[in-house]
Amino acid sequence: MVLPGHYHHMLTLAFGLMGNIVSFAVFLSPMPTFYKVYKKKSTEGFQSIPYVVGLFSAMLWIYYALLKGNCMLLITINSVGIVIQTFYLCVFVIYAPGKARMECLKLITLFIIVGFGLIVLLTQFLTKGVKRWTIVGWICLIFSLCVFVAPLGVVRQVIRTKSVAYMPILLSIALTISAVMWFFYGLLLGDFNIAIPNTLGFTFGVLQIILYFVYKNKKPVIDEKITEFKEKMSEMDEPKVPKGKDQNTVDMV
Repeated sequence: MVLPGHYHHMLTLAFGLMGNIVSFAVFLSPMPTFYKVYKKKSTEGFQSIPYVVGLFSAMLWIYYALLKGNCMLLITINSVGIVIQTFYLCVFVIYAPGKARMECLKLITLFIIVGFGLIVLLTQFLTKGVKRWTIVGWICLIFSLCVFVAPLGVVRQVIRTKSVAYMPILLSIALTISAVMWFFYGLLLGDFNIAIPNTLGFTFGVLQIILYFVYKNKKPVIDEKITEFKEKMSEMDEPKVPKGKDQNTVDMV
């Protein structure tokens, strides 16, 4: 069934706006982390790569949207994303220790300056028209698929440890809803570069939510091992009364 033009446009706008709202909430989710960094004046064990990748992804999608046209809602949310991710990276660079700061600056150079710069230069000089935004679209699609596959590491850790300590459920739910919104936005636009990666995002999001409810009340494997270790230690610490020579002599008489 083909929707009339007016309803089709309204649905596309609705899913795009909802995608913007949910994605904005996802962009703001690391804010408490960076507030802790600010208060402690240290990044401690936090990594910068998620924010560098987020900035690179937002820049790619804006470049794609500008080349293709008719993707204003894609431009709005990724423009906000660029501002927020840049803020996170600035805070990280200010408060990170020397080694972590250098690693962050290397990642920024690799992804933002070299990576994005090469994509823009090569597509501008070696391609034209439809072919240009098609190639950039494929780059966005492949990169988004890689980003959505990244949480598999967390999934593996949850299954191995039977602990959901490192799986924030609210973020997983928000990412799943965001994937649904952007899938339908891309589908209604007829843009499969937007729709296809979000099918994977939805799948992994649902998987994480299921795993959360399966393992949230389970006793972590680490805790079980610690308990076993304590029991063994307590057994070793129990006083043992050795049989003395005198006792043996008495028993023989």
